[in-house]
Amino acid sequence: MHDIRPTHLDIDLKAIAQNYRALRAAAGGTPALAVVKADAYGHGAIPVARALRAAGADMFAVALIEEGVALREAGIEEPILMLGTTDGPGALAAAEYGITAAVYTIGALLALEGAAKSLGVHAKAHLKLDTGMNRIGVRTEEELRALLDAARLCPHVELTGAMTHFAAADDPESDFALEQLARFEALLAVTREYGLKLERHAAASAAAVRYPQARYDRVRAGIALYGFDPVHELALQPTMRLVTRLTHVKRIHAGDTVSYGRRFTAQRETDIATLPIGYADGYRRAFSNRAQVLVHGVRVPVVGAVCMDQIMLDVSGLGAKPGDEAVLLGRQGDEEITSEELAALADTIPYEILTGFSARVPRHYPGLMAEEADD
Repeated sequence: MHDIRPTHLDIDLKAIAQNYRALRAAAGGTPALAVVKADAYGHGAIPVARALRAAGADMFAVALIEEGVALREAGIEEPILMLGTTDGPGALAAAEYGITAAVYTIGALLALEGAAKSLGVHAKAHLKLDTGMNRIGVRTEEELRALLDAARLCPHVELTGAMTHFAAADDPESDFALEQLARFEALLAVTREYGLKLERHAAASAAAVRYPQARYDRVRAGIALYGFDPVHELALQPTMRLVTRLTHVKRIHAGDTVSYGRRFTAQRETDIATLPIGYADGYRRAFSNRAQVLVHGVRVPVVGAVCMDQIMLDVSGLGAKPGDEAVLLGRQGDEEITSEELAALADTIPYEILTGFSARVPRHYPGLMAEEADD
């Protein structure tokens, strides 16, 4: 199916593997949990997990139980940690598929105990400790003691780890992470009172580099795997290239307008190329009259409003013709469009750009590690 539509994402699995090794090295060789949530930040969780496993990754993290189940059914046998909320159905699936759950409420703990008991298995869980994100997690020592008291009555659940998330580790002007570390240490002290020996992890990509004291037993390799350096200190390789081809080229006259709302008016005779990609593919309307695309190795402007399925470019003077390659993200020749550039145009962050390309954009896995993409 992927060869029918010219619009696709080229995913460089070899670069992802290299980025994994680069982050581990920058974190002083600390073991790294590979985060493949959100379909590996839009890159394809199953082929990415296989490539990372070949690169030495021995543990993965997802956000949803469905993501973990998909990895298990694809043959990923390494430990998988679900970072998100555990409810009743999720607890049952976690116990059944051997996925480590995050627990921070007595209700979630009891759901996991009931699920494991019903299946005749032992489930594993990591404690989620809230040190300042104020999203999910145990906030106080009193809450933690109540949870650990309940855990003593749950013989089918083994607490194997404890984690927290930093709120601003990538902000060079903030040391809030140090406050969070102090709170994390205070909560960890409570777990030691209960005789627990837990695998501790707090640092994602930014903190793994900025805060050596936050590396603990494992760091979490997330956005750095996918080529974005949140601290601008890593030698990372780009991993995603969004490519399509020109479907139509026409010449319009001065005064002619382009696309919905007539938001672009030609000031001269202009060659307009149409591309088969739009906001339904994740190429945002915010890019209208703002973004640039690479054609013949040259930056050309997006003109007019981005449509659901198509966009238009000003390709005047290039001799462009239908079938020519256009690169909307990534490198062509000596030029490159980055996720940071697109994020700035949309007033967002590179994470949202990378995860925003829809399922109707096929993912291709060219190169030496393409065999890892086979389902």
